[in-house]
Amino acid sequence: MIRLGAGRLDRIVAVGAHCDDIAIGAGGTLLTLCLARPGIRVDALVLSGGGGEREREERAALAAFCPGADLRLTVHKLPDGRLPANWDEAKAAVEELRLRTVPDLVLAPRTDDAHQDHRGLAELMTTAFRDHLVLRYEIVKWDGDLGRPVAYQPLAPEVAEEKVRLLQEHYPSQRHRPWYDREAFLGLARIRGIECHARYAEAFAVTKLTLDLGE
Repeated sequence: MIRLGAGRLDRIVAVGAHCDDIAIGAGGTLLTLCLARPGIRVDALVLSGGGGEREREERAALAAFCPGADLRLTVHKLPDGRLPANWDEAKAAVEELRLRTVPDLVLAPRTDDAHQDHRGLAELMTTAFRDHLVLRYEIVKWDGDLGRPVAYQPLAPEVAEEKVRLLQEHYPSQRHRPWYDREAFLGLARIRGIECHARYAEAFAVTKLTLDLGE
C-alpha cells in the first residue's frame, strides 16, 4: 500500500447536495484534518435544507466535525430530489463558492452516485474545480451503488467512533431511516479499513490526479 500526502493543506472545500452528506461521506476525514491542523479553513456548501431544522442540524454538526477550524458554511434551499430541475441555481452556488476560495483539497460526491442530486453536484464540481485535488466520497444507501474506491483515509478507532457519535447526536431528523445506524457507518468504515490495512477508513473515488514526482 503506497501512502501519498497532499502537501500542506490550508484550505478545504466540502460540498453536499443535502444536509448530512458531507458528514456521512467524509466526517472522519474532516475530523482527522481539523484535529491535525488547527485553524484550517473549511468552506462548506450544501444545496438543500436551508432555512429550517435541517440547516440547524447541519450547522451544529459541521461545527463539531471541524473542531478548531475556520468554518464557513452556506446552506441553500433547493428542493430535495430536484437538483436537475434547478440546475442554474445549483451551478450559480458552486461558481460562487469557487470565486471565494482556492482550496488545496475538495471533498465532493461521486460522479457515479445513484442519487440524482449527488450526481448532479458531482458533475458541477468537475467543471468548477478543474485544477484541484477532488476526493469523491461515498454514501451507503439502498441503491447498492458502492464501487471500488482508489483512495483511502485511515481513521483512528477513536475518530471512527466519534464520527458515528456525532452523526447520531446532530441529525435526529434522520434516525428513523433504516440505514442510518451505527452498524452501517462503522461496518462500511471497517470494510474500507481492511482494504487499506487499517482498522477503519473512509474511501474516495478520484476522477483525475496529476503527479509531480520530480520534486
